[in-house]
Amino acid sequence: MRKLLVAAAVVAGMASIGSALAAEQGVTPVKIEEARIDRWDPAMDAIVPQDWKIEKLAEGFGWAEGPIWVKKGGYLLFTDVPGNKMWKWSEKGGLEKFLDPSGAANPDTTVWREAGANGLAILDSKTILLADTGSRNIQKLDLKTKKKTPVAWAYDGKKLSSPNDVTRTKSGVLFFTDPPYGFRKFDAAPEKEQPFNGVYRMGKDGKVSVIEKELHRPNGVALSPDERTLYVTQSEPGKAIILAFSLDKKGHVTGKKLFADLSDLAAPDAPGLPDGLTVASDGTVFTSGPGGVIVLSKDGKRLGRIRNGKATANCKFGDDGRTLYLTSHNTLARIRLNVSGQGF
Repeated sequence: MRKLLVAAAVVAGMASIGSALAAEQGVTPVKIEEARIDRWDPAMDAIVPQDWKIEKLAEGFGWAEGPIWVKKGGYLLFTDVPGNKMWKWSEKGGLEKFLDPSGAANPDTTVWREAGANGLAILDSKTILLADTGSRNIQKLDLKTKKKTPVAWAYDGKKLSSPNDVTRTKSGVLFFTDPPYGFRKFDAAPEKEQPFNGVYRMGKDGKVSVIEKELHRPNGVALSPDERTLYVTQSEPGKAIILAFSLDKKGHVTGKKLFADLSDLAAPDAPGLPDGLTVASDGTVFTSGPGGVIVLSKDGKRLGRIRNGKATANCKFGDDGRTLYLTSHNTLARIRLNVSGQGF
């Protein structure tokens, strides 16, 4: 096994920052001692180079999530959901606090288990979308002024529960998930108004419709390069699956199928479940799952796994397109690959 290689360019003082965060949030950081690549198919060799390394960039977060790469500024944004903060990381500036609070201001702690923003998505060069768990809506965030504007907050006259992830087609159609993770009592929370945990579509006209009601714990969303497939993960032990919804040219759902079932990979030494995911420009799917990031072909075939020793919440491409950033429990890390993300 290869030892985890820590980035030489880790920001000075990172250890003290991480310790302060851990103390503030009551987090006991999990030490990454080893990382490895599981190569289940020869195609994995064309994706992950033989001289791979995982670089640890920052640590000490409650639950790191939602990474996105902001091209114009050359930096990564990601969230700490229980910490209710959004963070910025770049080669030049290292780790910087970007938004505090990232979600609800002064949340009622008897109601909310996690009140921070979760998944993020690029809207344009000046604006991002965020699944604002504690504020119970999808919001637009101006990157300069940091002003939030609500986009979607209800369905069928009832409030959303705690939005988890969001993605957008080039034409402006949004898809997002709404599990009950933010509430302390989950589905039993008296504040929960929706009778199901849904996957939603919001058209360019602003109309919100539900496309999936049956998933118990819908979580991550991502689009294929041609935007004709929407991938949706479910974070549920025993039913750790990914669904694929077929879309027409206007972003309407025309069908769905099981894309992958990762339930059998769950093990004591493989923490994590399907959560956030991203898709490379060639259609290869990178999804969080048991043991790290599971790599799947565009047909759903298992190719391999990037293991970094802890539960991974999400992953997104950045830099020149060939760096995969990983938000893994209390840690931000990255690995260079031979494939590129969409839009680079």
